[in-house]
Amino acid sequence: MAFNVIFNLAAALALLAFMYRQQSRHASFTVRVFTGLGLGVLLGAALQAIYGAGHPELKTTTEYLDIVGTGYVKLLQMIIMPLIMVSIIGAILKLKNASSLGKISALTIGTLIATTIVAAGIGILMAKLFNLSAVGLTANAAEAARGAYLQGKLGDAQAISLPSMLISFIPANPFLDLTGARKTSTIAVVIFAIFVGVSAIGIHDKKPELFASFDHFIKVAHAIVMRMVTLVLRLTPYGVFALMAGLVAVSSYADILNLIGFVLASYSALILMFCVHLALVAAAGLHPLRYVQKIFPVLAFAFTSRTSAGSIPMSVQTQTRRLGTPEGIANFAASFGATIGQNGCAGIYPAMLAVMIAPTVGIDPFTAGFIVPLLAIIAVGSVGVAGVGGGATFAALIVLSSMNLPVALAGLLISIEPLIDMGRTALNVSGSIMAGTLTSRALGETDMAVFNADAELGEDGETEQESKAA
Repeated sequence: MAFNVIFNLAAALALLAFMYRQQSRHASFTVRVFTGLGLGVLLGAALQAIYGAGHPELKTTTEYLDIVGTGYVKLLQMIIMPLIMVSIIGAILKLKNASSLGKISALTIGTLIATTIVAAGIGILMAKLFNLSAVGLTANAAEAARGAYLQGKLGDAQAISLPSMLISFIPANPFLDLTGARKTSTIAVVIFAIFVGVSAIGIHDKKPELFASFDHFIKVAHAIVMRMVTLVLRLTPYGVFALMAGLVAVSSYADILNLIGFVLASYSALILMFCVHLALVAAAGLHPLRYVQKIFPVLAFAFTSRTSAGSIPMSVQTQTRRLGTPEGIANFAASFGATIGQNGCAGIYPAMLAVMIAPTVGIDPFTAGFIVPLLAIIAVGSVGVAGVGGGATFAALIVLSSMNLPVALAGLLISIEPLIDMGRTALNVSGSIMAGTLTSRALGETDMAVFNADAELGEDGETEQESKAA
């Protein structure tokens, strides 16, 4: 290994040691995530300034940083399915009936899809204000290759219909879905967990001894899984640090400047939609600034990791231990939000692309005849978008092909895709948390004592004072 790589890794280890010292001194979870984010940006910028984005020693350094960053994401992915299973089954067993499941599902999914339509409208507005158009853009070799790849994927996107998507939610083999093998595995596991929970409730009166045994088993499993979640979430600041350092180190600033108009339009739309989320939270009677403070760590992770699905464990714990949302609602919102109604990936992004590409084929995108069908297609197409890398691209393929627009032009944005995807993913997770919060408030289930608690809850669910005492 080259000396320079060893020096780079030594610097990274020194920063990780500083962050560990923060943890041992009981710095708050939010402060440690902020620190990881900031130190990651500084290290990544320093590495790129020294070596340049394409330098082989920089590539080797980022591969080692990936052990921490990508390793953390994989640990989160490891606990997603067990968490969904035991949490939803446990929540149903506490209900002792299934009457409220329909309300929770309808409110959560309705909120997600409705806000995705609003997000698409904001995307169209920003495309108009920034005068975005693909007319005259030229493609380099990488962009042309990306366009050809998207053209090859067009058949898969055109084969998707709402009935086929809904059928894909049904878990024909729940054990396969527990491995996360399909794009809709998360929703399939939710449905399987509901069946298990409702079936268990069905034997509550007929076979109370068996029900009591199963209930005890689920409680034990839930306690173990939540302990796993706690152990993994303790690594969040380190994961955020490594992910951000690697991303900043290899980013091409020249490509970003070349498409700065789309970057600015995208982030303007994302910020405006986040303000809509806060307005809805305020309308539900919750203090928006306190809300932002409590959800910031999970948004920071979503921003750096670019995975909505990987954010599920952290989202559930944030909702339950910081916002006062019941665990059942939190799990429904986080799980559905990872595959349905993603405001960033399935709302803003495909809407902006459609408006940007339409003029290349002589279509005026700012007419009712174009906008109304576009919003309808986005609403339907937002069902089943995978909460992992590539989800936004697939959503865009569905929308562009349905509007008979050339999909290959989407490849022109390949150079800035990671930068845009960071903001999109954070907005997706914000939307799922907001949906859970609104559903909880609508059903009168929010624990306001938890939401209004001045002492910040740590990743163990304890106040910082309790953590220090322990």
